[in-house]
Amino acid sequence: MAFRWRGPPTVNLALQGGGAHGAFTWGVLDALLEDGRLRFDGVSGTSAGAMNAVLLAQGLMVGGPEGARAALRGFWSAVAASLPFEVARPTADGKDMRLAPAMQLMLQWTHYFSPEQLNPFDLNPLRKILSSQVDFESLRARSPVKLFVAATNVNTGKLRLFRSGELTADAVLASACLPTMHRSVVIDGEPYWDGGYAANPAVFPLFHECRSRDILLVMLAPLKHSAAPQSAADIKSRMMELAFNATFLREMRMFAHLRERAAHSAWWRRGELDRRLAGTHFHVIEASEVMRELSTESKAAANMRFFEMLFALGREHGSAWLAAHATDVGLRSSADLQALFY
Repeated sequence: MAFRWRGPPTVNLALQGGGAHGAFTWGVLDALLEDGRLRFDGVSGTSAGAMNAVLLAQGLMVGGPEGARAALRGFWSAVAASLPFEVARPTADGKDMRLAPAMQLMLQWTHYFSPEQLNPFDLNPLRKILSSQVDFESLRARSPVKLFVAATNVNTGKLRLFRSGELTADAVLASACLPTMHRSVVIDGEPYWDGGYAANPAVFPLFHECRSRDILLVMLAPLKHSAAPQSAADIKSRMMELAFNATFLREMRMFAHLRERAAHSAWWRRGELDRRLAGTHFHVIEASEVMRELSTESKAAANMRFFEMLFALGREHGSAWLAAHATDVGLRSSADLQALFY
């Protein structure tokens, strides 16, 4: 039998949004990049996940895995240094963050004033950071991975996916545009808000448009909470979380159902879609036990100490997943979609 050479296994990445909690994903990506056993085919991201996806691609384009690690660190460091005042302080136990009084006051104002009133000059430090750290023209021409950035059309509620060849700073900012904080981002005459309303993140393009048959979900939203919220603030926070994750959960439930059906059908009755579903492997990295203990307001905590804590947590979970499941890539799923999403 002739020897068949097999290159490094490839995975697609699906990166959730979650504001400052996206630093956990930074840590996961750092662990994957340092390990070096896996290559990336497609990356789908929303909000903070979109930021991580674009910086990952930028770094890979100019400097390979080490360039990507440096690009991601540079981005999160710049975000922490971008605000002119302290926005968050660690709690007494150091396990969570509380917003500083000035930031709490500003968030309270968002209940009564529009972004046009609060921010008439439409200032957004992320625009300057992205423009200085990402060469979008080069990325559109030669991104080393297929990129899919999700945004939500304000007027239709439909998902808009910006692919590698059409990425701009505006597209990434649209994916992270919280309507209470920032004006809608207008692209081609259409206004867009945060992609989390329509997909957090979109998984279907990784299945339909990428060659790799492995999809790794890096999740920031807890899959299950220990108790129902009681206070008015907690109820509002849970409502927002449910709104941001409903589409993603429905999509993953669909994948779980279709894969189950394909697995139990006779091989001679399987169509092309069933065969593709049966041959797709799903993997999950998440930290529900920690994420559900973090306050919702900590998603707005642009604080390097907090970022580093989440980064270390992400590296820990990424390394643990690699130790347990890196050899599963290309062969089998390491996540049970039925148990997780059905």
